[in-house]
Amino acid sequence: MQIRNSSSQYGLVAIILHWLVAVVIIGLFALGYWMVDLDYYHEWYKQAPDIHRSVGILLFATIILRLLWRLVSRAPAPLATHSRLEVLAAHGAHLMLYLLIVTAMISGYLISTADGSAISVFGWFDVPSVTGRIKGMEDIAGEVHYWATWALVGLASIHALAALKHHLIDKDDTLRRMLGTVNE
Repeated sequence: MQIRNSSSQYGLVAIILHWLVAVVIIGLFALGYWMVDLDYYHEWYKQAPDIHRSVGILLFATIILRLLWRLVSRAPAPLATHSRLEVLAAHGAHLMLYLLIVTAMISGYLISTADGSAISVFGWFDVPSVTGRIKGMEDIAGEVHYWATWALVGLASIHALAALKHHLIDKDDTLRRMLGTVNE
């Protein structure tokens, strides 16, 4: 398998980044959904948010890498069997997925740094607050984070269903291209 994308299929780097981001987003959503109901005396009360924040910061770096890679290695051309509407919908969905991911990450960062404190990433390094103390920012950022993550999971679900539709009903190479199993 080639490292870079070709005109007909995704390369190894794009495939790994795609699936890594997908798994991490699902994991962060599940962890976030679970941890918001933890009470002060739960053994994971402090550790779960620390993990969530640390993985979120690493995901942000991965998304930047993914966007840079996309500039260097263009996505394959749409399949000839895809209608103009499908192509436009796919481009719009991808753009919205990126916007929602970035919105969720920035709002998560603002929640965590609203009191002026830095985010420790697994004790490896700290990401400082760029805002300092801003009263009430965590509430606004929390609301944005909540809705952005739900919208992200909803749109990602539609994205996955569309890929399955192409694979199971249309029987085209849409999903196989992102799995790296297209025979060129």
